[in-house]
Amino acid sequence: MNVLITSASSELARRLAEAASESHTVRLTELQPVNTIFDFVQSALGHDESTNELVKGMDTIVHIAETPPELKAKSDEPENFEIDYQTRCTYNLLMAASAEGVQHFIYASTLRLFEQHGKDWTVKENWRPRPSIDGLVLAKHLGEFTCREFARERKISVTCLRLGAIITAEEAAKAESNSMWLGINDAVAAFQGAIDAPSRWGIFHIQSEFPGSRFAINKAKGHLKFDPQFVLPIK
Repeated sequence: MNVLITSASSELARRLAEAASESHTVRLTELQPVNTIFDFVQSALGHDESTNELVKGMDTIVHIAETPPELKAKSDEPENFEIDYQTRCTYNLLMAASAEGVQHFIYASTLRLFEQHGKDWTVKENWRPRPSIDGLVLAKHLGEFTCREFARERKISVTCLRLGAIITAEEAAKAESNSMWLGINDAVAAFQGAIDAPSRWGIFHIQSEFPGSRFAINKAKGHLKFDPQFVLPIK
């Protein structure tokens, strides 16, 4: 299977590329140049033929949808930069994908959509998000809407992974406890499961399991065969 992964400069994209390349042919893309051993195409994800060329021949697109921090920092309006990327750029990528016959699109959203729910509630995928006005959270919420409309019109199958706060075991040992933690290896495993199990329109909550973890992940365990392995360090 030919798999395109966006946000190539992110640690998650790099790790996913390494894992996915064992069974798939991987191409990476990013808004800026990236040094990588994989096939790489720099793309602004604009509404033009270059985006069509980027996705041509792909079977699955994994839209990590993480903006490069240095580009965002250079923007006069960083929150608008984020919203533009999650909406306009995601729309352009979906338009090109549907035009070129790509079968499956995976979008990385966030569990922060539920930060305003009670922390003692067990939140499932059928709960309505309550996004805050934080730029990233609002942008991801709008990105989900963009993906959902393409799935509703049956232009392409879309899987939405709502990710917890991605962290390594080393980082977790030094950080304050977070009920949304998601070990980075578990995140990679979730994307691999999504690549292998397309949904017409599927939303899955993805976080690691540990004492105090907040979200129910039974749906991901079933459909994506998600088996989190993250071990909470003892402090």
